Amino acid sequence: MPIPLVNSIASWFLKKRIHQMELFIKYPNEVQNELLKNLISTAKNTEFGKKYHFHEIDCYETFRQRVPIQNYEDYEACIERSRRGENNLFWPTPIKWFAKSSGTTNAKSKFIPVSQDSLEYCHYAAGKDLLCIYLNNNPQSQFFTGKSLRLGGSKELYQENGTSYGDLSAILIDNMPFWAEFSSTPSNEVSLMHDWEVKMQAIVNETIKEKVTSLAGVPSWMLVLLNNVLETTGKENLFEVWPSLEVYFHGGVSFDPYAPQYQKILPKEDFRFYEIYNASEGFFACQDQNDNKDLLLMLDYGIFYEFIPMDQYGKDEEIAIPLSEVEIDKNYAVVITTNAGLWRYKIGDTVRFTSIDPYRIKVSGRTKHHINVFGEELIIENAESALKKVSLVTNCEIIDYTVAPVFMEGKEKGAHEWMIEFKTPPKDFHNFKVQLDLALQEVNSDYEAKRYNNMTLRMPTIHEARENLFYDWLKKNNKVGGQHKVPRLSNSRSYLEELLQMNSLKVS
Repeated sequence: MPIPLVNSIASWFLKKRIHQMELFIKYPNEVQNELLKNLISTAKNTEFGKKYHFHEIDCYETFRQRVPIQNYEDYEACIERSRRGENNLFWPTPIKWFAKSSGTTNAKSKFIPVSQDSLEYCHYAAGKDLLCIYLNNNPQSQFFTGKSLRLGGSKELYQENGTSYGDLSAILIDNMPFWAEFSSTPSNEVSLMHDWEVKMQAIVNETIKEKVTSLAGVPSWMLVLLNNVLETTGKENLFEVWPSLEVYFHGGVSFDPYAPQYQKILPKEDFRFYEIYNASEGFFACQDQNDNKDLLLMLDYGIFYEFIPMDQYGKDEEIAIPLSEVEIDKNYAVVITTNAGLWRYKIGDTVRFTSIDPYRIKVSGRTKHHINVFGEELIIENAESALKKVSLVTNCEIIDYTVAPVFMEGKEKGAHEWMIEFKTPPKDFHNFKVQLDLALQEVNSDYEAKRYNNMTLRMPTIHEARENLFYDWLKKNNKVGGQHKVPRLSNSRSYLEELLQMNSLKVS
């Protein structure tokens, strides 16, 4: 199809969809309440709907009182029945696909239901919307003159009892219309390869021959791929390989630690980085402005949102609130009800609202990935912010890191113990440690209070990780590729102890 015709079709679709987005931006709570009513009505004759008398629920307040907040363990038995082929349990249409996710909080696999509705009206709709938003903000884009290099955690889809399970990216690729492959690279055959290391080189070999205009994938693994591209081609930067490259759509982990490395291999001031927020459970938000990394919460994808204030999370008085009651700059755990049959489900993420007109968020971390052993309430957002500042001050580059507590013993105060893999290490590790400690105190008043006069916490300990330590750890734990992530913060020492054993220790 000629590029001008493609642009004309895209322009028509873009204008239509932008108008629909403007509606949920203007009437967010009305859209969310109507969506909830539709979800309840659709599922009223399911086993779950009958159990909680959905036919009697006519408003959010009744829904909140009647349906309990759930986590994966609450759903597991029902999901296993669904995987064995039982239908109409929590959603009326058959669930054919389950996104396998080990997450980073639990070694045990989770199988998240993916319905036809969630595929079509959430995941695929989000892909179209992301392109609409980007093209609306960048009307001179030449996006359609080339292909999108996609990098997912695609594994083969395993058939089981008439249902399939695999990485979400494999499910998305497997169900895409045939024409979608023509605008993407690598081919489906390569994308769905099981062996990550073989697949990585296959992607390099296939994509360096293509005209690539965009990138899409998790920053940590995409960086590995792109460095392999440069090594294979002998080029200095990616524009020497793909001159028309103009945007990178990224999500899954915080981009901040990787930003300096991306800026080196993508040295153009007008190159665009667009952040997205998606998961196996759904697509939730995306960057909607060129120069503002806050994420617009997408309110019409068949997902109803609730939020638990983190100061109540896990307590007896824990109460979820609707979108209409959230406050700016407060940390919330996300609870979702979806068109795949998840009802008041804790996804394990935390967000902070930066705006309520429209509703924009920043992903601040994971409910289980923070450190609060000493009342310091250190979250991933704090750690990322501090590391970004210290990296600039000490002129270093960080590849990966994890943090764990050092528990109090006798009269010995507690501490935080960091394992950091550097691409460019700081020249003075003691100064790096001091600057990191000060930066953490600056962004987290609870941490600052605990550090005052070494009252509860002493100075942190820093270990310099050997090269590829985190990659080797992921490989050892069968977590190489795609959507797998290094656990950043933990109240347990289990991750760190394993890494310490694998590392030739360099202690500061």
